[in-house]
Amino acid sequence: MLVTNYPQHLDFLPEMVSLLKVPQGWEVKAAAVGLGKPRMLYPALNGSLYVTRRDGGDVLMLTDNDGDDQFDEIKTVLYDFKGVHGITMKDNYLYLCNNTQLRRYPLKADGTLGDMELLISDLPNGGQHPNRTMSFGPDGLLYLSVGTLCNDCKESDKDAATMLQIDPKTWKRTIFASGLRNTIGFDFHPQTGELWGIDNGGDGKGNTWPPEEVNRIVKDGNYGYPFAYGKQEVDQSREDPAGDIKESVVKTTQPSVLELTAHMAPIAFVFFKGQSGIPAEYKGDGLVAWHGSWNAKKAVGFKVQRIRFKNGTAVGAEDFLTGFLQGNNRFGRPAGITISQKGVIYVSDDANGVIYSIKQKI
Repeated sequence: MLVTNYPQHLDFLPEMVSLLKVPQGWEVKAAAVGLGKPRMLYPALNGSLYVTRRDGGDVLMLTDNDGDDQFDEIKTVLYDFKGVHGITMKDNYLYLCNNTQLRRYPLKADGTLGDMELLISDLPNGGQHPNRTMSFGPDGLLYLSVGTLCNDCKESDKDAATMLQIDPKTWKRTIFASGLRNTIGFDFHPQTGELWGIDNGGDGKGNTWPPEEVNRIVKDGNYGYPFAYGKQEVDQSREDPAGDIKESVVKTTQPSVLELTAHMAPIAFVFFKGQSGIPAEYKGDGLVAWHGSWNAKKAVGFKVQRIRFKNGTAVGAEDFLTGFLQGNNRFGRPAGITISQKGVIYVSDDANGVIYSIKQKI
């Protein structure tokens, strides 16, 4: 029997910020409100913040002119890219992608964008998971995540349920890793340079399974989807692949490093990389935005957690930003996260159109 539980939406009110909890020594504010459905975030070179809005098909640039960590100027820098989601920056270009296209735009001195250059136009069509994300690695190559096209199916497109690696000299792509159901949030560890991602487990398989996975993503690694989750746990609801059995296929896959509560729905994931204003003990740890459940009897997620790393490996998770969930009501769904060079953490809420800023108290 499929478990469904959609926590009741509450519209944002300014006094709700006082319900949010962050660790001792930190403070949280609403940095911008009324933004519709903001998704991915990227800090601009001039200190502003870029925001992609998938549903609006546009990109905003938010500017804090007086340094109070609250945005007082909003400018639309792109308005005609349907489904735009992923965002990154390199060599004075802003890169944006939707489910099928990768584009780049030269950055002007004021942060606005020049003429579009279409780099790729044939990424797998979105299906159930159209939310592409991307980042340049320490090797200078572009990594782009493509989720599965449905909840639980054998993909017909070899590029689906993968992490793609793209050569910026030719814009040709190869499959870096496969068997990743939907790794929207990923980043490169600041000390080791290794790629880590948080994978969304499948729905409709139980109240507490499969887990959300923290994976070290290695070249040519297969992470098990659709035949396994977690540490090579076989999905017995799946039929055997042609000419083989699930159990033998799963033995060749990469196990997850850390398993977390099912159905929390990870979106963004970023590492602390030694930004100013962040305590030194945070460097090498990560933050993950849990968008929140619909397939769990008791609502889970709707928060941001710190993923602790030790000796370059994920070892545990602890709450960092909580309070959006009040009983079975919620007034926020964390989606995007970024950390500015000044050490301000920004979190987008795509349910109420708010961007929160979190920083160390002075």
